[in-house]
Amino acid sequence: VAGLGNYGLWGTRHSVGMEVLDRLARQLAVAEGWRMDKRCCADVALATAQGLELVLLKPRRFMNLNGLSVASAAEIYSVGPEDIYLVHDDLDKALGKVAIKLGGSARGHNGVQSCITALHSNEMTRLRIGIGRP
Repeated sequence: VAGLGNYGLWGTRHSVGMEVLDRLARQLAVAEGWRMDKRCCADVALATAQGLELVLLKPRRFMNLNGLSVASAAEIYSVGPEDIYLVHDDLDKALGKVAIKLGGSARGHNGVQSCITALHSNEMTRLRIGIGRP
């Protein structure tokens, strides 16, 4: 589960994916388990939920390069694109609205496009978090 955003720019609308992962880590009781993994240039926490092993990932790169971290982690943890969930902001959704999208195009989102390019696939499931337009 990758929370897309601009690392270090906490509290901005475009980093909502990382904030969702922070909340998920707290709910799964692994919030203290975040560690920097230099191999994929990301903060990583491992968790288990309903019998599934999860890799929580917050890339330490700007949005348009998030895919490099996601692809590296996918290789390290032997995960295919179909098993990757991207959590990211969506300008076209009203603030706070949430939608799940299965595969398809990036719809203009630079972080998603970076993941599609780096993974050579568009099969990732996306959790789109509405941030609205300014």
